[in-house]
Amino acid sequence: MSEQFIFKSVFAPYFNNFLEMKYVMGFGLERVKWVFLDLDKFFIESNITSVYITKELIYKWQATRLNDKRKTLYDKYCVLRQFCRYLCHLGQDCFVPRLPPKVSSEFTPYIFTHEQIKSIFEAADQLTMTNRNMHCTLFAIPALFRFLYSSGVRISEALSVRNEDVDFERKRIILKKTKNQMQRLIPLNTSMIAVLQQYEEHRNNMPLAEVSAPDSFFFISPLGKPLVACTVLVWFKKVLKKCGIPYLGNKKGPRIHDVRHTAATHSLIKMVGTGMDIYCALPILSVFLGHKTIKGTEQYVRLTQEMYPEILKMEQSVTAFVFPKTNPKIEIDYGNY
Repeated sequence: MSEQFIFKSVFAPYFNNFLEMKYVMGFGLERVKWVFLDLDKFFIESNITSVYITKELIYKWQATRLNDKRKTLYDKYCVLRQFCRYLCHLGQDCFVPRLPPKVSSEFTPYIFTHEQIKSIFEAADQLTMTNRNMHCTLFAIPALFRFLYSSGVRISEALSVRNEDVDFERKRIILKKTKNQMQRLIPLNTSMIAVLQQYEEHRNNMPLAEVSAPDSFFFISPLGKPLVACTVLVWFKKVLKKCGIPYLGNKKGPRIHDVRHTAATHSLIKMVGTGMDIYCALPILSVFLGHKTIKGTEQYVRLTQEMYPEILKMEQSVTAFVFPKTNPKIEIDYGNY
């Protein structure tokens, strides 16, 4: 445990044991650590000396979260609820709070057109370094952008790929660190393999120790360090500017994550375009994206129908006979009854 996450309240050993359990199960810990750090500080300031969380104590903690947005508070409640249930499982009686109403995102993803995706790749290839900076991550950007669109993976998943996860012979990449803690296989087409092999060949020519070691990261900077999402976003903004695509910022996009939405939408369009029923395509798309349920994939149907209305016309041929035709409305005079 780093010095930043050293807990000092009476709940400290329980925090540490909970984190160790989650780590063994393969869950990400970063968000949980920050929530525990916040709770630990609150328990100390509230002079809590017994391992007992009451309903009143939880409401008192919530009252201190004045600057938290509803989505942030909901996420913290998820962690707190899990921790309270964990304490009850250990025999430490405490109140298990109900989750507040889940906040649905009102953000509408930006779906790039096929022409825009092509221009993004071309603009990424034309980027140049203004000075000799070994910290510059431009070296990996063209291949990374193509991989994001080809695979539809999240940026965090792409940057977590290590050399041992890449299998060109079997035409796949194994994602081990995913949002839902579920490993999945990412298929690689011929053109994507060519791009990644070209990147790997030039990367391995750099005088870096263990650059090709199995446990080393695949996408790296000239210093051999793994790329980080915020740095990739800087290049993404530059590419958007070169392509003439306005970057609105303030969570209005386009975001790097919108490349994932675009990949999913374009994949769905391609499957439906070959004659596949849109709801038969959903399970395939759901597995491809790594969603736990079909519900998480259904939003792409809405996006596809909004951005490409012709999909609706294609579906009408399938659904036209599902519901029988009804007679025109007949007006009945009830005046004499």
